[in-house]
Amino acid sequence: MNNRILFMGTPQFAVAPLNALIGAGLEIAAVVTAPDRPAGRGRQLRMSAVKQRALELGLPLLQPSNLKDQEFLAQLDALDASLYIVVAFRMLPREVWQKPKRGTVNLHASLLPNYRGAAPINWALINGEERTGLTTFLINDHIDTGDILLREVIHIAPDENAGQLHDRMMAIGAGLLVRTVKDLMDGTAQPLRQDAFVGDDRKEAPKLTPANCRINWAVNADHVHNLVRGLAPSPGAWTTWAQGIHSGQQLKVLATKVVSRHHRSHPGTVEFSNERMLIHCASGAVEVLELQLQGKRAMSCADFLNGLRDRTAARVE
Repeated sequence: MNNRILFMGTPQFAVAPLNALIGAGLEIAAVVTAPDRPAGRGRQLRMSAVKQRALELGLPLLQPSNLKDQEFLAQLDALDASLYIVVAFRMLPREVWQKPKRGTVNLHASLLPNYRGAAPINWALINGEERTGLTTFLINDHIDTGDILLREVIHIAPDENAGQLHDRMMAIGAGLLVRTVKDLMDGTAQPLRQDAFVGDDRKEAPKLTPANCRINWAVNADHVHNLVRGLAPSPGAWTTWAQGIHSGQQLKVLATKVVSRHHRSHPGTVEFSNERMLIHCASGAVEVLELQLQGKRAMSCADFLNGLRDRTAARVE
């Protein structure tokens, strides 16, 4: 059996694992990534981060729009890779994942079976977890349910945001994936069913939407702070400014800190104190450190306040 690997991935998170596999001397038969997509104000076609890196490395590249297309399936057969690796790609049909003799391995950014789904890094932070991790597992017919190969625990810093955690996990995941591949290649891998990990909470990590990114101020300040850091820097937790010239505009809150504040104000009330902006929650308040007003660049709260002349009866909702 050969040791050729087919790598599938699209965003920046998948670039470090690809680099690590190359650095470990493993043979990449080809890279599969998403088709180029229109992006930006000009809607010009933009290649994925994985495509850009594959071109730099001179690797064969496939960009199928339909993973069940017969021409694409024939191309996979011709490549004759014994192992497929998937990092931040899309759900594979059976016709694809069952092809390689060693199986198809996915790197997932949680300690499975906890946080199955599209946004595990974000939801771990939103839920105030103190630890998360990475898992490699064998793909099957259902999303994120296959037998586990390796897991690695990662401790979350108290004010770490999703972007910072993403970058740490990207590097750690690359190493975990290389160890997994070597175990599979030398026959020492010991897959375990996910139901063997009975102690986990089995929380889910659904796709982020505008609805679940909106801030509910009628919760305690810790919950608001966790939502903000779980969505920063992108897509960003949002609210609506409800006062003065900015009334009705969306406001993304990108960084906060929790303030112990006893108050009787309605949740969403904005308080200005010594050139700081505090927003009252059901319990406590958060100080806004960084924000982005609709149509504007991200800025410090100090810069925002410099341009905010009317501060009477300010609130968000």
